[in-house]
Amino acid sequence: MSPGVVAPTPSENRHTPALTSPPRGTFSSLRIRNYRLFFTGQVVSNTGTWMQRIAQDWLVLSLTGSAAAVGITTALQFLPMLLFGLYGGVLVDRLPKRPLLLFTQSAMGTTGLVLGVLTLTGHVQVWHVYATAFALGLVTVVDNPARQAFVAEMVGPDQLANAVSLNSANFQSARLVGPAVAGLLIGAVGSGYAFLFNGLSFLAPIAALLLMRHAELHRVERAPRGKGQLRAGLRYVAGRPELLWPIVLVGFIGTFGFNFAIWLTAFTDTVFHSGASTYGLLNSLLAAGSLAGALIAARRATTRLRLLITAAFLFGFLEIVAAMTPSFWLFALMLVPIGVFGLTVNVTANSSIQMATDPAMRGRVMALYMMVFTGGTPLGAPLIGWITDTYGARIGFATGGVFSALAAVVIGLILASLGGFRVRDYPTALGLRKGMRSRVAGCSSRSTDCSRLIEGGAPGSPVRPL
Repeated sequence: MSPGVVAPTPSENRHTPALTSPPRGTFSSLRIRNYRLFFTGQVVSNTGTWMQRIAQDWLVLSLTGSAAAVGITTALQFLPMLLFGLYGGVLVDRLPKRPLLLFTQSAMGTTGLVLGVLTLTGHVQVWHVYATAFALGLVTVVDNPARQAFVAEMVGPDQLANAVSLNSANFQSARLVGPAVAGLLIGAVGSGYAFLFNGLSFLAPIAALLLMRHAELHRVERAPRGKGQLRAGLRYVAGRPELLWPIVLVGFIGTFGFNFAIWLTAFTDTVFHSGASTYGLLNSLLAAGSLAGALIAARRATTRLRLLITAAFLFGFLEIVAAMTPSFWLFALMLVPIGVFGLTVNVTANSSIQMATDPAMRGRVMALYMMVFTGGTPLGAPLIGWITDTYGARIGFATGGVFSALAAVVIGLILASLGGFRVRDYPTALGLRKGMRSRVAGCSSRSTDCSRLIEGGAPGSPVRPL
């Protein structure tokens, strides 16, 4: 048993997880009541979140007339994750996650309600938006790793990959609906009601958390309060290549490859000489591809690092190809597979990292993952924006693709070299159980049983080697 995990419930004792295959199916994790409640609450909340994102940018633009002010708002919302993300992970590992999420979801709803009231009463100023964006970012520092880690407590290891994929599908579905609803609301009654809806939408996940059955959660022992926990988390990741290199890869792609707000606006305006409706269409196609990628990922019973590297390379390669595409409709259609592979990278990295992490460390590891993935935006976006402004939309888009594809190739080569471990090195490098280590140590590297053990990874484990 992994350190920090409480003895399994009677239902878990019926089979040894290492010897059974998880139930397959796109929506298999929704059979679990607690996760079904969580998923339903997130459907409502994510829709509200996307509505607020659109309304927030539109409000800042209408107050200032400055695109730079919109960029400042975005940077303020992501900056806390970059600055304090790791500390958020330490808190998540120390505190019970369901009460913590009740607090963070309530706080996030409050920011929406405050901004909505200020807007509807006519008192809103741009600094109010800056302040609420920064406050929302501060809460996200804890909320993001807490939600990521809490998924494992709801569904257990067998359904973790499926649940992570469905979370992404949930978010991408809201990305299709939320902006459209926000556009209608803004046009009809103004931005204030979009903020109010977002604030009230958090009642759904709060209710879901309150209705969960505590006894059905996969309980994890919390990390005790003590010194050096942040450094311990960093050392933990640094000593495990199956965690370190996927996080590094996601960092490169999140920093340089996911700047679609910059590229799609630039293509719409300077390449295709069109307006807001075209921009909305391009975003919808990208979101549709992302949704398809999430649903495809949900059907996979296992997660391979080879899939992560391949998807990352294809993501970057397709960005380069799309950047050079002369036809509008061909460019638009290219966004669908780009969305598929981009989401595959995110889901595969997320699920493989969670399944390879000791539960007592999961909050810190996922905080580092989220810090690297989203915290790179304030660093990469200005550089990519400058390249796009200076050399054009095509060069800017291609640059992001080149960074992503090269990162995939280099890290793929590193992981491939690590995949050629000697038998005694393999279990340590892939973070397998101590029982597996003794089994590998007791076999000859040329024996059939040993070869199967090395090629297949841990029996029944959803995390697979290259």
